[in-house]
Amino acid sequence: MSFLRLSSSRPGTTGTTGTTGTPPSPGRAAGLSWKVLAPVAAACAGLLFAASAGAARGSDLRAGTRTDLTDLIRAAERRVDVQTRDVSDLRARVDQLAQEAGDPRLTAAQREADALAGAAGLEAASGAGVTVTLDDSRYDAADPALPDGTTPDDLVVHEQDVQGVVNALWAGGAEAIQVMDQRLVATSAVRCAGNVLFLHGRTYAPPFTITAVGDVGRLRAALDAEPAVQVLQEYVDQVGLRYDVEEKGRVELPAFAGPLQLPNAQVPTPAGTPAGATPEEER
Repeated sequence: MSFLRLSSSRPGTTGTTGTTGTPPSPGRAAGLSWKVLAPVAAACAGLLFAASAGAARGSDLRAGTRTDLTDLIRAAERRVDVQTRDVSDLRARVDQLAQEAGDPRLTAAQREADALAGAAGLEAASGAGVTVTLDDSRYDAADPALPDGTTPDDLVVHEQDVQGVVNALWAGGAEAIQVMDQRLVATSAVRCAGNVLFLHGRTYAPPFTITAVGDVGRLRAALDAEPAVQVLQEYVDQVGLRYDVEEKGRVELPAFAGPLQLPNAQVPTPAGTPAGATPEEER
């Protein structure tokens, strides 16, 4: 708190009595200062008491900032949803126009694209598979049932846990993988901040579900052999994290509907290619 510094009228100035050059008596100056300082001190004390009471009740003094950030995230997610629908509509329109054009080159290119669509995640996938569920611990870090030295960070699912499961499923021969409600493709990046998952412009809170289509036996064996999953299972035993694997006779995974372009990555130009020319044009 900064202190208010008050000064009385300087000698030589005109006072309220109209006398010039005569300073006010010490008693009157002290009385005037007290009359000014007492209300200010009382107001400051009241503000301090109010702030202390709010904090004691658990009030979040930064709630306004956090609310603004939450609103921004939700607005961004709404924009992502709209743009995803626009991409799907435009992709369908391009396919329709390519079929109507009747150009042999377009027809050949479309056949090639159709052959690669499944592997690229642009077609729906179905079949037997597994669903892995990850969730935070139900314990508090101060719970005496937990090992000594347990911290809140030990009780939540982290990025490496989700990535470990995804990598294991790919290694086990998964034909397609979906995290939460989104299909993974070559450009997908699973990221977390704390226990909040970021994927394709959307945010998710636990529990996290990862579903894969493929041979169930191979998928389970790959999960058991993955070092990151083995570490996760140790935390399941010690602090109560959740790790469940459910076998499915049939699962349906939708096609990826988002954009595939990378906004920053560029294909390097081979040496000897004229500026502005693509490698195909050079050949």
